[in-house]
Amino acid sequence: MKLSVLVPVYNEEQTLEEVVLRVRAFQVPKEIILVDDGSKDRSREILTRMQAEHDRAKDPLNEIKVFFQPENQGKGAALKTALSHVSGDIVLIQDADLEYDPKDYPALLAPIEAGQADVVYGTRFAGGGAHRVHFFWHSLGNRTLTLLSNILTNLNLSDMEVGYKVFRAEVLKGIDLQSRRFGFEPEITVKLAKKRCRFYEVPISYHGRTYEEGKKITWKDGIAALYYMIRFRFVD
Repeated sequence: MKLSVLVPVYNEEQTLEEVVLRVRAFQVPKEIILVDDGSKDRSREILTRMQAEHDRAKDPLNEIKVFFQPENQGKGAALKTALSHVSGDIVLIQDADLEYDPKDYPALLAPIEAGQADVVYGTRFAGGGAHRVHFFWHSLGNRTLTLLSNILTNLNLSDMEVGYKVFRAEVLKGIDLQSRRFGFEPEITVKLAKKRCRFYEVPISYHGRTYEEGKKITWKDGIAALYYMIRFRFVD
């Protein structure tokens, strides 16, 4: 099966090359679809160079596709652009900030490859590898949003907001993503639950960043997530 790795990018010049290097090191046929969401740092320059280097190298296992949003629109908008270019059988979302480690790919892919799951979420709250410890209020907010999402979807997830999400490409067909920022997480969860997809969770490592190191999500995104999960459960 071919893997499609979607990488939304916004001001990640410090980690961008390293995350692509780690994704490429996972030895399966795949396409790496990078969408720059209007970065103001050197991310666009780095992506342009990586695309040129890849085109010259002709790596048989790794196809690199780079796209540029005309302006900053948000993670959800970047992922929607990336999804329009997917040609693989399995879709995996990889943030560009190295909070999530591609070494977890085998565990994330296993339930889908075994035919047991349509959707696999990583979880930062059920064992797994090393975890950086900080931001109590983020953890509390995450667990609260996950609880509310579970009430609305009748799922029993432990980490709805996790960045590592993997899907059979087939289940994403016909889903019209409307959230432009971090509302993507509750939106895709609600919409796939309504399709009665088979969800699995696997424990992952997590290396969270501080705001000084580049973390972008804020309490405002938590309020937006609550709005989106209610909207997409009962309206759209």
